[in-house]
Amino acid sequence: MEFESSSWIKDGVYFYPHLFGCIMLTCALLSFSTSYFGLTYVPTMPYLFPDLRIFHRKKGEKKRVRVYMDGCFDLMHYGHANALRQAKALGDELVVGVVSDEEIIANKGPPVLSMQERLALVSGLKWVDEVIPNAPYEITEDFMNRLFNEHDIDYIIHGDDPCLLPDGTDAYALAKKVGRYKQIKRTEGVSSTDIVGRILSSGKDDRSVFPSNGGHISRFLPTSRRIVQFSNGKGPGANSRVVYIDGAFDLFHAGHVEILKSARQLGDFLLVGIYADQTVSELRGAHFPLMSLHERSLSVLACRYVDEVIIGAPWEVSKDMITTFNISLVVHGTVAEKNSFMDGKSDPYSVPKSMRIFQMLESPKDITTNSVAQRIIANHEIYKKRNAKKEASEKKYYAEKKYVSGD
Repeated sequence: MEFESSSWIKDGVYFYPHLFGCIMLTCALLSFSTSYFGLTYVPTMPYLFPDLRIFHRKKGEKKRVRVYMDGCFDLMHYGHANALRQAKALGDELVVGVVSDEEIIANKGPPVLSMQERLALVSGLKWVDEVIPNAPYEITEDFMNRLFNEHDIDYIIHGDDPCLLPDGTDAYALAKKVGRYKQIKRTEGVSSTDIVGRILSSGKDDRSVFPSNGGHISRFLPTSRRIVQFSNGKGPGANSRVVYIDGAFDLFHAGHVEILKSARQLGDFLLVGIYADQTVSELRGAHFPLMSLHERSLSVLACRYVDEVIIGAPWEVSKDMITTFNISLVVHGTVAEKNSFMDGKSDPYSVPKSMRIFQMLESPKDITTNSVAQRIIANHEIYKKRNAKKEASEKKYYAEKKYVSGD
């Protein structure tokens, strides 16, 4: 999506508004004076100001459209990723503002993830070109001018769900007022409120409240179109070094992003195996996974370091699988979930180890799905209270929901 100059006048107005305004005013005064005093000749503007041709850009040179979208991005999920994918589609370059911890506390309550963790998640998305840390929750006039002047932003983007400040006013009112606001569609089936609810439920002692299969009711209805939207759509080349890493990748977090980045650096193509829901439940207990297979698959696909995923990958990496996908190296991180359910399980990497293509990879972060979940469970009352109001609005939305179109 690009702007193309059709004339030197249009270029002048767009790229040099103050200078061009002065020139136009001068010409108007000259025109008035000649008609008033009866002069017979006034040189045309290109001759009067021969250097105006600086406004004429080289043929084919175009202005790239830069769009801005902000958010808390706490407990990031595929809905966040899809929102940023939609935002990127409205321009050529996507700049993302990550709201500061202090602003989140003031407007929504304490965040689950730290600023550094949220920055790692946002920076790791394939559609993000730049990140602005510690962005304000409200688009103030001062910050909006910074976006336009310092970051060369053309449009400010937000979803069609309302974003209200504590006093009830619209956080994006100023951007709308100046005509530099664009809106995208809400991604159906997931929200941070929903995920917090799943985690709070997983901390209960009464396991009977959960149906089988980890037990969490998801409103997400996966479609082939959504998977294609997230996919790179490219396979490895004939001589590519394919690296394989597998896991549950439940409640996608900064530790996942960093280990995937490290794995990708070991080859030309990163293939990620996502365990089936049943496999995760057998490994970690009836409360898991917190996210369904397709939810987890989209979160991994959205990561810029991932080229392809196997949806419902087997527990053991077989010889046939290595041959089928032309895998050169199988890796596994040093940080993983600790639980007793793995006792008696066979070594899933015995085959690649025997082929000498297995490598333990030092995990850059010690974060796990369980450690993130425990932050919420440890502050159960705080997050329960924070979720109560949001859960009510979520229920109202689904009760009154009509046909939803869009991406």
